[in-house]
Amino acid sequence: MHLYAIISNMNILGKEKEQARNNENQDFEKPLTGKDKSSKLEETVSETAKTNIGKQGLVGQIWSLLTTLIIVLAIVIPIRTYLGQPFMVSGSSMDPSFESWDYLITDVFTYKFLHEPQRGDVVVFVAPVENHKFFIKRIIGLPGETVEIKDGRVIIYNNKYKEGFELKEPYIAPENRSYRNLKRKLENDEYFVMGDNRAGSYDSRMWGPLKRSAIVGRPILRLFPFNEINLFPAAYADYQKR
Repeated sequence: MHLYAIISNMNILGKEKEQARNNENQDFEKPLTGKDKSSKLEETVSETAKTNIGKQGLVGQIWSLLTTLIIVLAIVIPIRTYLGQPFMVSGSSMDPSFESWDYLITDVFTYKFLHEPQRGDVVVFVAPVENHKFFIKRIIGLPGETVEIKDGRVIIYNNKYKEGFELKEPYIAPENRSYRNLKRKLENDEYFVMGDNRAGSYDSRMWGPLKRSAIVGRPILRLFPFNEINLFPAAYADYQKR
């Protein structure tokens, strides 16, 4: 009897130990209490809120960027269309008045709304022979006039000066003169333009008169080089007297 009881007790003790081990192994399967559920819910809500905030932040940044872009375009496009456009000179065709790397702001307002291009104006225009480029030259002949170049001299014939008058061109260096002779009659929408460096300019002497529609504007400000900043660079007002 005693031996059986001991064995029975030992079996019971063994079952109790086994049950304890099973309980330990099943701790992770215990149901959540109300406090645990609340904590889990808070973590889930927190993560969702962070995700939403992140999305809202990205949308806000994109919207801010688009708003800034729209404002910039609203300012820049009218300025470039009606007031001024930047250009950088490349080449020696306007030496010594302009040189490579001169940075110019071109006035496009005046010729659109105030008056037509004048003789002596330096103008920027769409190149007649290379439409993707812009040229810079000086206006010599006006619509309806006849331009004659003879032995380096420029003679203009018009209704006021039927016998012609010779242009005085102090902006041309002696070594830059050209002695190619020609005579050209201009139509009512045409201008005769040449570079100040007559010996090294590709202009109306080669490709013919310039159409009024191709003229963009006139340089109103030189911003570079810094030691040559000035208004109406290379303008020659004496021409406008005739």
